[in-house]
Amino acid sequence: MTDQPSTMINESSDASCPSGPEAPPSGADAPLGRSPGRRPLPSAPPGQRPFRAGGSCQLGQLREPKWHVLWTRSHCEQQVHDQLAAKGFHLFLPRMDTWARRNGTRYRTSVPMFPGYVFVNNLMDKASYIEIRKTTGLVKLLGEQWDRLAIVPDREIEAIRKIHDSRMAALPHPYLREGQRVRITGGLLADVEGILIRTRPNKGLLIVSVDLLQRSVAVEVDYTLVTAA
Repeated sequence: MTDQPSTMINESSDASCPSGPEAPPSGADAPLGRSPGRRPLPSAPPGQRPFRAGGSCQLGQLREPKWHVLWTRSHCEQQVHDQLAAKGFHLFLPRMDTWARRNGTRYRTSVPMFPGYVFVNNLMDKASYIEIRKTTGLVKLLGEQWDRLAIVPDREIEAIRKIHDSRMAALPHPYLREGQRVRITGGLLADVEGILIRTRPNKGLLIVSVDLLQRSVAVEVDYTLVTAA
């Protein structure tokens, strides 16, 4: 386990969920590809209960659930997550530990790994989309409209989930597209792929990205557990 990252946040500012609108982040409304074709789905994934409107799931039974992105107002990630989880939606709000300072005292706290974003995995029909849009603290779902929403690949979600579950020290990192792509062969992050940056003779930073958000996080890894992807 590496030392905790030195990223600091100042909690003297108002951390409540504001009611006013915010400007879109860069890249949030980039042109999107066409939605995937429909395939039969026997049932929802374990632990997922599709939202039902009027006693039916409508188009939800015709498609596999995909990972979509909820863009929230500042400091509203947990509020949005809790409201939709209570309605049966399957959500993922990755968090990481960092250092904060309050009244001159330094302490550890948990913050969203991608501030302003929550991931949702659901059989997205129009009724589900409308129900999500009612959520307090939500700005929008990334995409053009309910049947052409932006999709995050499963492999990117799985990589982020392994970092989140491992509780390894992580920190935000500038988004990267190019570099030596590697795969971790053992340990808590086994099979996670990312871009490797050399930092020490036997250590390096593994950069894992969500391309849709153009955001990255980094964790330190041992070179003996790295192979070319």
